[in-house]
This record gives sequence, structure tokens and C-alpha cells, in this order.
Amino acid sequence: MHIALFHQYHHNPDCPATCRHYTFMAELVKRHKITLITSNAWESKRLTQLYDWVPPGVELISIKAPYSNSMGVVQRLRAFGSFATHALVKGLKMPKPDVIWGVSTPLTTAWAAAQVAKIRRVPWVFEVQDLWPSFPIQMGAVPSAFAQRQLYSLEQSLYRQAAHIIPLSTDMEQYILEKGIAPQKITTLENGTEIPTASMPLRQQEALREKLGLQGKQVVLYAGTYGRANDMPMLLKAAALLQDQEQICFVFTGQGFEAPLLEEAAKRQKNIRLLPPLPRPDVLALFSLASVSVVSFIDLPVLKANSPGKLFDSLAMGTPVVVTNAGWTKNLVETHGCGWYVPAGDASALAHSLKKTLGNEPELAGMRERAAQEARSKFDRLQMVPVLEEIFEKVAQKNA
Repeated sequence: MHIALFHQYHHNPDCPATCRHYTFMAELVKRHKITLITSNAWESKRLTQLYDWVPPGVELISIKAPYSNSMGVVQRLRAFGSFATHALVKGLKMPKPDVIWGVSTPLTTAWAAAQVAKIRRVPWVFEVQDLWPSFPIQMGAVPSAFAQRQLYSLEQSLYRQAAHIIPLSTDMEQYILEKGIAPQKITTLENGTEIPTASMPLRQQEALREKLGLQGKQVVLYAGTYGRANDMPMLLKAAALLQDQEQICFVFTGQGFEAPLLEEAAKRQKNIRLLPPLPRPDVLALFSLASVSVVSFIDLPVLKANSPGKLFDSLAMGTPVVVTNAGWTKNLVETHGCGWYVPAGDASALAHSLKKTLGNEPELAGMRERAAQEARSKFDRLQMVPVLEEIFEKVAQKNA
């Protein structure tokens, strides 16, 4: 079977980002032909050269379409439009696939996948990574009521055109069901992560602590995008409230719009350690020595449905997670005892809960064990591959 993946933001483990599709493609290409249509946005940002840019055997069609989290709205729209246009042209020229796999965000990438599928008369599978256009609209990026109506109409048409839909959380699934889409057309596959075959040896953890100057510290880790939606100001306020707790250190690694804010805070506050972006193996090593990680977002309804990669990475490394979304992630950490919830924007609640829980080692030990168990049992990407493969085979067979 020939599967064509339309995904604007491909990255590999040399990058400071989750590698969902890298893992999927590496497994699928063992049995199928895989063509990836993507941008070169991340390729120049590789921090190491330890991995192939795409898994061996995957055919790469790369499009020049720069992008960064610090771009303004107009720049982003240009990047989205440019990629979608070029992806449409490339998709029409490549050998005809049996099934097309279109990934949003942004919605324009899914649109390009849908257009190629329609013209070439092949089915397509819509993977919904974020709820667009609800997310940019709630963020205030689309003020025009006319543009909002057009985007919602496009979203609805894409749901209906797709042969199957893969949302990344149960809350996303519910959102799509409320759009009138039949449940048998939807399969939820959470973001997930790679599960380590063994825990990081204590000797290596201590060596990393020494290298980073974190000996004797309880690390509160934030590893991810410093975006407008990630509520960096709340984390910095919580760190300020805990400056008298000398054993607690807030460690940040990532990049994005709020980076200057973090740089200024790190100069003022001794309990903040700001690290540069790190390749994926190094990020996972950081999770392994952290006492707790934080997955924070501002208080927008649409963000309650998201499926943040850093949540699953933390669980996989046996690190408890603090979440600020009042959606399915809150239910996850509370039901399974692998972390806890604080309301979005409430720095005082975060600081109080960190001080209390980090002082209770038996409670933390139980959370660590349950976190690793949740990741192994539910969020292993390798266990998702057979489900994904079955979806592709079924939609391709229906079209045969």
C-alpha cells in the first residue's frame, strides 16, 4: 500500500520536539510505501545529526516554507498558504497513492490533502492535532466574523470529506461528534510517546545533575514551546513565590514567543534555570531527573481538548505531571494518580501545591510508579501503529 503523508511540520529526534510521525513512519515503511510531503521549517533547526531526517525508506518531498513560533499572524498565514499551494502541486505530480494522510495543524494542510485526494480519487484520513479554526479564533488571531464563518465551513467540509478522522484526545472526539460526524468514522489516538526499554541509570542522572548544577535540587520542569497559549507568566510568578524554597528549581527548555520574558526572569530569580532547546533524547533525560513537570496553558475552552506531547513524555519517564487544563488531562492525572491539577493562571495554587507535594516523598513515589504504568499501558506509540495501519487498509479497500 502507498500512503502519502501531508504534514507541514515534520521533525526528527535531532529536534527539540515530539516525534509522533517519525515513529509511525519508521514502522509503517517496513510494510508499505510511504511518501512524506512536508516543509523544511525544522530541518535547519536540527541540534544534532544523529538521526536520518526521515526514517530510511521514506520518500521525502520537501517544500521551502519557513516558520517559527515568533511569527505574526500575517507571516503565519503566508507560510500556511505557501505550503498548502506547493503541497497541492506536489501531491498531484507524485505517483498515485492508495490513501492520503492529512495532518492539521494548520487546517490548510488538511485542505491540500483533501484536494489531492478528490482530484486523484483516493480516500484520505484526517488527523486532527489541534481544533482549528477554534484555536486561532479564540486566541484572537481571526477577528473578522466573515473569515471565521469561512474557516468553520472549511472545517466542517473536511470532516465530511474524510474517509476517517483521527483526533488526539477524547475531548476532540466529542467536539467532532457534536459536528454531526458518525462515531464509526472516528478513532482517537492520543499523541503518545516512545516508551523507554529501561529507566535512566542513577549514575547517569547524577552526572547530568552535576553538569547542569542541579545537585540536591527538586526540579520542576517545563519542556516545550514558550508560546502565547502556554502561560509562561503564570509559571514565572509561581517560581517567584517559591524563592524561599532553596531546594526547588524551575528548569525551562524550549523556544518560542515568550523566550525574552523567561530570559529576564532567569536574570532576576536564582531558582530559575533556563536551558537552550535540546534534541529529543536530552529532553527525555531531563524528564527522568525532574521531580515533577508542568503542562500549562491559558484558560481557553478549546485548549481543554488538546493532547500535549510533553504530558506523555513526562509520564513515560515516570515523572508526575501538573496540568492546568480542566478537560481530559485533568481527569487523567486525578483518576490515575499520576499528577495533579491546578486552575489555569493560578500561580499561588501552583506554588502551594508544589511546596506541599514535593515535601511528601512517599506520595511522589506512588505518582512516579503510576505515571510510568499509564504510559506503558495506554500511550505507547508502537502499540498505536497496528490501529493506524488498520484504518489505512480499511479505507483503501473500500476504494478499491
